[in-house]
Amino acid sequence: MKIIYCRWGSICEDGIMNAFKRLKHDIVDFYRLFNSVDYDKEYLKSLADCIQANPGVNCVFSVNFQPIVARVCKVFKLPYISWTVDCPSFQLYSETIAYPTNRIFVLDRLQAAKFAPMNPNNIFHMPMACDLATWDSVKITPADHKEYDCDISFIGSLYSEKCRYNSVEKDLPDYMQGYVKGLVDAQLNVYGYNFIEDSISDEWASDFKKYVGWVPLGEDYIEDVKGIVADLYIGEKCTEQDRIRTLRAISENFNMDLYTLSDTSMLPKINNRGGADSNRMQPRIFKCSKINLSMTNRPFKSGIPLRVFDIMGAGGFLISNYQPELAELFVPGEDIVLYDSIPDLLMKIEYYLEHEEERIQIARNGYEKVKEFHSYDARLEEMLEISL
Repeated sequence: MKIIYCRWGSICEDGIMNAFKRLKHDIVDFYRLFNSVDYDKEYLKSLADCIQANPGVNCVFSVNFQPIVARVCKVFKLPYISWTVDCPSFQLYSETIAYPTNRIFVLDRLQAAKFAPMNPNNIFHMPMACDLATWDSVKITPADHKEYDCDISFIGSLYSEKCRYNSVEKDLPDYMQGYVKGLVDAQLNVYGYNFIEDSISDEWASDFKKYVGWVPLGEDYIEDVKGIVADLYIGEKCTEQDRIRTLRAISENFNMDLYTLSDTSMLPKINNRGGADSNRMQPRIFKCSKINLSMTNRPFKSGIPLRVFDIMGAGGFLISNYQPELAELFVPGEDIVLYDSIPDLLMKIEYYLEHEEERIQIARNGYEKVKEFHSYDARLEEMLEISL
């Protein structure tokens, strides 16, 4: 099968390319950045030229739905397969998702259900996966053990530098700031169910926008003000507070390595190891850590982040916050360990640091489950079967 693979620098792209090659597809690598996800004359022309230069092409593929790619594929009546791996993904608010040539796969079931009415037969739920064959090729050396062995590790941003709410909080009246604080504090006590959007009214969200403003979406976008406030502002604030509070509690009780470029001055007892590149360092960290921690970005309603599959696919032992889809794909306590509060997490960390054989067996079970059901190879075959 001949596939034009539109790439733009997503962390998932290399693993997916490896899987396409293992599946023996003829891949045309179209790597080009666009100035806008909606309109870029040069990008549009280049992609059109690429399609015309490749007779017999079966479809176009990209990580995340990109309206600019959808526009070209519609003209050529060519199936456009996209796998949206970000949550929230505001490109899905574009009216271009209704094009009949689209085949849109979304990692979060509830996000997929939200947008499905815009194109009922062509929007699907598809969880993330792992480039397991590549992780298998990473062999741990004595030098790796010396560099990366640790009791507990977490790789990721604290979101303090990403959180849009932090830059606009001062513009909000006191009553709004208080309501947001109350919402965040309440949401942090609940894992696996995001109630923020249900807890604010359309009127409240509109008032929030009047105070803070934001760059308008494109003219052919549906602006979901309540969804933007809930996910992009309050949701990200929840993620920041969740990670800071959780990591503070862990570091005050255990020895923990944190790989991040975020400011960690509020976490004086944590071992800040700096950044960790995806291809070289991360699989070694996953394999060498006794416990790998995953904390889901709060705008994920039900879905599973890529990091979960990467850790388990590398053979690492994983403790994650509860997510509905995690409990569907894996058996808690057998393939993975889930927590539902910070005290529960601390208790489970202590237990599994003391029970090595049990910890190793769970990691092995999780790896085998990912190997059998959740590789990029399996996901791509399923998407192509559904789409073509």
